[in-house]
Parts: sequence; C-alpha cells; structure tokens
Amino acid sequence: MKQLVSNGPTRWPGAKYIIRHDDKQIDLANKKNLADADLDIGYTVERHLRDDDYVVFNRQPSLHKMSLMGHRVKVLPFMTFRLNLSVTSPYNADFDGDEMNMHVPQSYETKAEVKEIMAVPKQVIAPKDNKPVMGIVQDALLGIMLFTQRDRFIELDQVMNLLMWLDIDGKLEGKLPTPAVLKPRPLWTGKQLLSLVIPPVNYKIKSGKDDWDCPNDKNLLVKNGELLCGVVIKKIVGAAPGGLVHIVWKDLGPEVCKIFMSDLQNLINNWLVGNGFTVGV
Repeated sequence: MKQLVSNGPTRWPGAKYIIRHDDKQIDLANKKNLADADLDIGYTVERHLRDDDYVVFNRQPSLHKMSLMGHRVKVLPFMTFRLNLSVTSPYNADFDGDEMNMHVPQSYETKAEVKEIMAVPKQVIAPKDNKPVMGIVQDALLGIMLFTQRDRFIELDQVMNLLMWLDIDGKLEGKLPTPAVLKPRPLWTGKQLLSLVIPPVNYKIKSGKDDWDCPNDKNLLVKNGELLCGVVIKKIVGAAPGGLVHIVWKDLGPEVCKIFMSDLQNLINNWLVGNGFTVGV
C-alpha cells in the first residue's frame, strides 16, 4: 500500500487519495502531500484499478437487465474502453463513437454481487424469453463457417500456432489429435481443431431425409464435444435459442460457456489472420 501511495496518481499502479480517520481527504496529486503521506491502520487508500478488479459497465439507454453488466478488468494503455465483440449485442453498442460508463464497486458486498450476479457470463441468457442475448458475431462468425467446411485442411505448424491460443490442457493431454490425412504430409481439418474447444455436449441438426454424411454437409452432429459433420453457421453459434451457446450454458454453466466462446474466438480470429478470402462482384 505504501508503494501505491509513493507511486502517486500519475504512475500505475498508484493511488489518488488517502482518507484519514477524521474523513480528511489527502490529495496525492499535490507533491507536498505525497512527500509526507504516512499511512495508519484504518486509513482508506483510493488506489488505481488493477487487473482482475470487477467493475460495472453501462451503456445508455438502459433498456433491460443486460444494459448493466459486471466485467473483469484488464488494464491496458490509452484512454478507451475495450470489450469483447460478443458483449456488444445486449448493450446495443458499436464502435462509431459510442460512450459508456464504468462504475467501480467500493465495498466487499458490492464486489461480490457484481462478480456472482451481474458478471457477463451470468447474463448470456435473457430473463425475458430464456434465450441467449450473446453469441459469436462478426469476424469469428464468418470465419467459423469457412473453418468448418469439408475441404479445410491445416498444416502442422499452423495447428501448433493456433493451439497456443487455447485454454484446453485437459482435452489435449499432451498429445495432438490424430491428423485426418497422414500421407504425403499430416493435415488436420478445421472440424478437428474446433472439436478441441467444444465442451462435452451432444448436439444435432438434421435437415430432410439426407444421410448424416450427405455431400453438401448440411447435417450437423456434435457427439460428446466432437464435431463429426456439418458446417457451423449463425443459428448454431449465434445468439439463437437451442444453439450451441444455449446448450453449453444450460448443461455446463456460465463459466464453461465463457471459456468456450473465448477459445472459439481466439481460434477462428487467429486462423483468419493467415487465411484471407476474396469477394468478387
């Protein structure tokens, strides 16, 4: 705490004020105060935000419960708020100059409520109609459709680079999955890599009388977390009722759902960095 006070308000992590027993507030922006600011038991130090603090985020107009959500802080340079793209839907936020408000809880009780009740993973399902208000959007949504097509093969070096972004020690157990193609060189499919981030759930979409392995790959089957066939599209990973996000949240809880969405975005977005696509007229 003394170190925070000596850093002052201009060096992070530092502190802005000391509040004494008699409620006198010492402003550490004043160099004279900074020199003779000593701490005593019971003083309150108003410190800077640090990583893993919880804050409440709000975007006006607040129209439903999810317009006010709890976020975990990661302190970054510059003076802009940054947030995951999937969180923008319930806030109705975009990146064309929107302003948002951040509120920092001051008591342990408030921190506990923000973490356990208001946190983003707890708000994935809306109370109004019991369906998801968040899903995969933008780059990751477009990318996952390309990534899960049948002819999408990935070389060993790229597989290793993509796996470094994921939080999946339990699923790998130190070994890569067996490649789909062994000769002349090992190749993995996009479906195999996506299976590493899908939690152990079962899910299927069958259209018409086609067999599961129909040539156009429009039937989707996930068996115990393994994507066996099908191209993943918006109604499967978007904010759709009965989609994969909904199933994971209901079956395995908010934390698993959060990790699933984060890993999926990391995998697809980093794959897209090295794999563009062209649109013709």
